[in-house]
Amino acid sequence: MYHKRGDAMNQHYNQNYTWEQIDEILAMIHDCIREGRFIISKNENRQENIDFINEYNLNSRRQKEILLKIKTEDFCHSLQNTKVGFEHEVLYVFCPQVTLFNFDGIEELVDIYTKFNLIDSESGKRVVVISFHKRNKPIDYLFR
Repeated sequence: MYHKRGDAMNQHYNQNYTWEQIDEILAMIHDCIREGRFIISKNENRQENIDFINEYNLNSRRQKEILLKIKTEDFCHSLQNTKVGFEHEVLYVFCPQVTLFNFDGIEELVDIYTKFNLIDSESGKRVVVISFHKRNKPIDYLFR
């Protein structure tokens, strides 16, 4: 949907972006978050998100704050949505490093794995934060 180059149905991680493209995508994501047109997935398949939010006692204000602090250089890659019926959607992965306090009040520098789905709907754009948890696998940053 957004400035895709190459094979649109490529299931693999895509790092074929310029700084400007990611900057623009992130600006759209941030607009949605600022305006409250976003949701963090907390369904039964997203237990990791729920556990993370609970472990670091992140209320909705703090969640929003963390998401709004994500920078262009935190971008890792995009990938195609593999969910049936949603294969046209592009998911964007960013991994910011954020200082958080865990449940015991201990300060930790945490790599937060975030995956965004930027959706165009009739009422405008909105964002689904599919992943919002501690990084659990190696990642490559595109701009670092």
